This record gives sequence, C-alpha cells and structure tokens, in this order.
Amino acid sequence: MSDLSEKAAENIRLIREKRPLIHNITNFVVMNYTANVLLAAGASPVMAHAENEVEEMVSFAGSLVLNIGTLTDVWVASMLKAARKASMLGTPIVLDPVGSGATRLRTNTAREIITRARVTIVRGNASEILSLRGADSKTKGVDTIHSVDDAAGSGGELARELGLTLAITGPVDLVTDGLRIVKVENGHPLMPFVTGTGCSATAIIGAFAAVDPDPVTAAATALAFFGLSGEKAAEKAAGPGSFMIALLDALYNLTPEEIVSGCRIIQA
Repeated sequence: MSDLSEKAAENIRLIREKRPLIHNITNFVVMNYTANVLLAAGASPVMAHAENEVEEMVSFAGSLVLNIGTLTDVWVASMLKAARKASMLGTPIVLDPVGSGATRLRTNTAREIITRARVTIVRGNASEILSLRGADSKTKGVDTIHSVDDAAGSGGELARELGLTLAITGPVDLVTDGLRIVKVENGHPLMPFVTGTGCSATAIIGAFAAVDPDPVTAAATALAFFGLSGEKAAEKAAGPGSFMIALLDALYNLTPEEIVSGCRIIQA
C-alpha cells in the first residue's frame, strides 16, 4: 500500500468531485445527523427504507450503508432486499451491527445480512464485532465492554472466515481483511459523547468505499479523515453540543493538505 495519508486526501478529493450517492437504511436516532455528515464531507445521502423502492434506489448508489440500530421486521426485509440487489450489482455494502450481541434480533440480523449478501466492510465496536463469530460477547446497549485489543487477535481470522473487511473502532481503530492490518490513531475523547458518532463513521466509510475499490484503504482512510475532523472540531468546542456542530464544519472545511499532514495511519 502507498502512503495512506495521501490516499485519504485523494479519496476526499474524489468524493467532493464526484458526490457519490450513498444509500442509507439506518436508524431513526441518527438519520438526520448522518445525512448532514455525508453532505458536509461532499457525498450525496439518501435515506430510503421502503421495501418497494430499495432495489431501485440502490441501483443508483455508489454504496449501500446498513445500520441495525432501530430494527423492525419490515426494516430487516428491506435491508436484505437492498443488500441482495447491491450484491448482484457489485455495489459496496457497509454494515454497522449496532448492538449486536445485546439481543437475538440484532445478532441474528447482522449474521443473516452477512450470510445472504456480499458485505464489503463491517464497522463496529469490539463487542459488536466479536458477537459476529458467536464469541462469548455481551454488549452493554450499543456500548462496548471489550477493547479493540480484545478483538484484534481474532479479527483477522474472522475477516478471513467471513470474506470481508472489519473496521473495529475505539480509541485506536483497527482495520483488517485477514491479510493486512492497519491502525488509525485519529480521534478525540469528545466523540463518544455525541449520539450517532459511530454511525456517522460508518456512513463516511460508505462514501469512501464508493470511490476506493480497496475496502481496507477505504475504511482506514475514512476513519482517519473522520477522526482528524473530530480533532479539529474539538479545538473549537466547549462540550458535546458545540462539538456536534463543529464536527460538521470540520468535515466540510478539512483540506487535502491538512489530511496529509494530520492523518495518523499505521500499517502493521
């Protein structure tokens, strides 16, 4: 892999130039904020979950982002339908298994999507990722009770087993496809205090996957860009409320030059 900081800058240039459509089937809690995050970064979001339109909508999209945060049976059916269509088209699919491991519905839905579709990238915290392999993992709501290090040892094996790329997020993020391992050190302690920050990171990965055909570099550069934006936002924020708004401004204003100099991406 070439210098991933430069790759991150190139990817954001492509997003801002091409404005790829990112089809999100996401949760009620974060829908508005993640749409604004994608707009600020330069992508074009659509939030479409009706079962009778998802196949048509995903056929226009650069990527499909599935987030299981507020599941219903109807939404599960829509996610599966959209995922199968995206798989047929070769469109990247990014899955956020919110709270997987906490309930059977969430865990089984995440596993079913992975089984029945060609998922490209799974972005989650360590507990959510561990739950996908049936490990002894219990999440605390949508929070993690495991560290990235807990999941790192088995992450490569799980990525190979599932045939996809894992983006395990925490104070230091880890991205692996089972062969390559990349760590991302960007981010700020205020980020977990805003609802939907993790979901927004997943949406940003969807935007990067729409312009970068390599899932590992797409996920790693997306997390570095998002984390660096969080660092810039924290410089101006007095707390979580102002941080939430400052993050949108940082995503919009961050330059390719700042990305090259500020990204902290380590290839293991």
